[in-house]
Amino acid sequence: MADMKSFRDAVISWAWGGSGDPAQELAALLPVETAVLLEGPSDAAAVEALAAGYGLDLTAQEVCVLPMGGAMNVGRFIDLLGPGGLDLRLTGLCDARERDYYARNWVRAGLPPEFFVCDVDLEDELIRALGVERVTELVRQNGDLRPLRTFQSQPAQRDRSPEQQLRRFIGTKKGRKIHYGKVLVDALPHESVPPPLRDLLDFL
Repeated sequence: MADMKSFRDAVISWAWGGSGDPAQELAALLPVETAVLLEGPSDAAAVEALAAGYGLDLTAQEVCVLPMGGAMNVGRFIDLLGPGGLDLRLTGLCDARERDYYARNWVRAGLPPEFFVCDVDLEDELIRALGVERVTELVRQNGDLRPLRTFQSQPAQRDRSPEQQLRRFIGTKKGRKIHYGKVLVDALPHESVPPPLRDLLDFL
């Protein structure tokens, strides 16, 4: 069946050495115009949840959200999806430390650097937008308050700010970043959406 999930899976397989034929065939069948290049599945979950919260149907807008399995893979995905490949419109979201790397790869492909940069990373943006008290309450509602308090009491965490502790905690267990990416986005008032996410939606 030709759908956006199948296209996304085919592109990821292609990027990791598989045949490009399925992705190329699906691109011809699907109305896909734009690819959003994201570091991993937690970023994809957050972007998809944010779009849904705004009533945006990304598939209807011919947008494919693509977790790349690491920011350093962006050049490979640009080669496959940009002017030298499927010739889609490309955008993305990256952490501050990866800004220059993203920019070089966009320019190398002859594209304007139309991607958006989180001040530290996506989790940091969301925690600052919501505030420590609200994020802690969301952690409690999701049954993770005791593990959070145990984590915060560890010697390595005692000198970190509450924001840093929450950010580290969200990333400590497999699946937690994906879960809380959606939880934090769903809790965001529209007026509090961090600028990189808001600008990405506006671009789409």
